[in-house]
Amino acid sequence: MIVSCAIPVSSLVHLQFDLFSIDKRVILMTTTPLAKYVFAMGITLGLLVVASSHSKMKKVGSTDVHASSPSLDSPGIAAANSWDPKAAASYLDQRERWWMGWQEAARDHGTFCVSCHTAVPYALARPALRKVLGEQTPTDNERLLLENVAKRVRLWKEVAPVYNDKKDGPNKGVESRATEAVLNAFVLASFDSQNGKLSNDTRAAFENLWVLQQTTGENKGAWLWQLFDLNPWEGNISPYYGATLAAIAVGTAPESYSSAPEIQNNLKLLRDYLDREYSAQPTINRVTLLWASAKFPGLLSPARQKSIVDEVLSRQKVDGGWSLFPLARTWRDWGPSSLLGKWKRDDGTPQDLQSDGLATGLILFVLPQAGVSRENVELKQGRDWLVRNQNKTEGLWLASSVNKRREPSSNVGRFMSDAATAFAVLALTENN
Repeated sequence: MIVSCAIPVSSLVHLQFDLFSIDKRVILMTTTPLAKYVFAMGITLGLLVVASSHSKMKKVGSTDVHASSPSLDSPGIAAANSWDPKAAASYLDQRERWWMGWQEAARDHGTFCVSCHTAVPYALARPALRKVLGEQTPTDNERLLLENVAKRVRLWKEVAPVYNDKKDGPNKGVESRATEAVLNAFVLASFDSQNGKLSNDTRAAFENLWVLQQTTGENKGAWLWQLFDLNPWEGNISPYYGATLAAIAVGTAPESYSSAPEIQNNLKLLRDYLDREYSAQPTINRVTLLWASAKFPGLLSPARQKSIVDEVLSRQKVDGGWSLFPLARTWRDWGPSSLLGKWKRDDGTPQDLQSDGLATGLILFVLPQAGVSRENVELKQGRDWLVRNQNKTEGLWLASSVNKRREPSSNVGRFMSDAATAFAVLALTENN
C-alpha cells in the first residue's frame, strides 16, 4: 500500500498489519507462483515508498501525524475563533426537514426512511444543540422523527421493508428490514436516555432487533445489512458498523436494559461477533467499536482499547483533522493507481484525502468517552480544526462520498456533510 502523505515510522507495524492481516483470504486466494510474485512485488514497492516518505514527516505536539493535502482550513471558511451553534442548528434542521419531505425518502403508511447519513445523526446531535442554545423543548423535526420511528415499530408487521427485492435487487427486503431494526432501536434508545425511562416503543424495537439477529453462519451474532456498495454505511464494511450500533443502543438504553436476563444470550453472540471479526476491520469501524465500549463496559479489553486509541491518533493529519477515506479503506480499494499513491473512487474520480468534518467530528466525539483527556494535545488540535472549518454562512462542516463524486451543493451531495455537521456538533458540545 502506498500513501500520498508521510507516515510515522511508529505506524509501519500498523501498515504491515493492513497489508498482510486485514483479510488473509486475499493472500490465500493468490495461489499461482506468478500471482504471488506480483503481489509480493507490489507490497515491497509500497513499503519502500512509505519508508522514503519518513523524511517528510512533521511533528505536532506529542504525536507524529501525516502530511496533508490542502485542507478546508482557510479564511473563507471560518475567520472567527469560535463556532456558531445557531448556524449549525439551522443547517441540521433544514436538512432534516428536507429529508422528511423528500419523495425518495417516503415509505408506506405515511412514514419515511430513517437514513444513516441524515436522520440518525440528527437524532443524536439536535438534543445536544438544544442544551447549548437554551431551548426548552424538542424541535418539531425531532418530534416528527421520533413519531416516525415509533410508528414503524408499532406497525412492524404491517409496514413494508424500506427496500424491496423487485425494485432494489435480490435480498434487499430482508437486508433493509434487519438494518431498520438496528436503527430504530438505536434512535429510540438515544431519545429514552434523555429522560431515563425505557418506553414501550423502545422495548418493542429491541424485540424486533433480537428476532433478526443471525444465530448461525459466518456472521453469527450480527445482522443482515443493506448493501449497495456505498461505504461506510451501506457497503462491505457496514455489517460490522451495524453491530456496533446495536451494542451502543443496548448500552445507551436506560433502566439497566443491558442487564435484562432475557437478552444475555443475544449479547454473548454480539460480543463474540465483534471480537471474532475485529482484526478484519478498517479503522473507522474500530472507532465505532470504541464508542460502543464506552456505553457497554467489558466489550473491549483495556489493551485493545488503548490499541484503537493509538491507531486513531497515529492517523491524525498535520492540520489537526482526520480524513474519512484512509480510515475506511480496505483491500478492496486497491488498484493499479493506488500503488502510485493515487486512490480512486468507484467512478474513477480521485479520493478526497484532506481532513473532513465527519472523520474529525466522530473521532473527537468518541475518544473522550473512551477516557482520552480533553487536554490531550491531539484532541485540542482536532477541536481547533473543527472551529476553523465550520462554514459560518451555512453552518455546516464538509465531508464527501468515498464512493463517487457528487455535486457538493446538491441535496444528495450534502448527505456526507449532514453526518459531518452532526458529529462535529457532538464533538464540540457533548464532551465540554
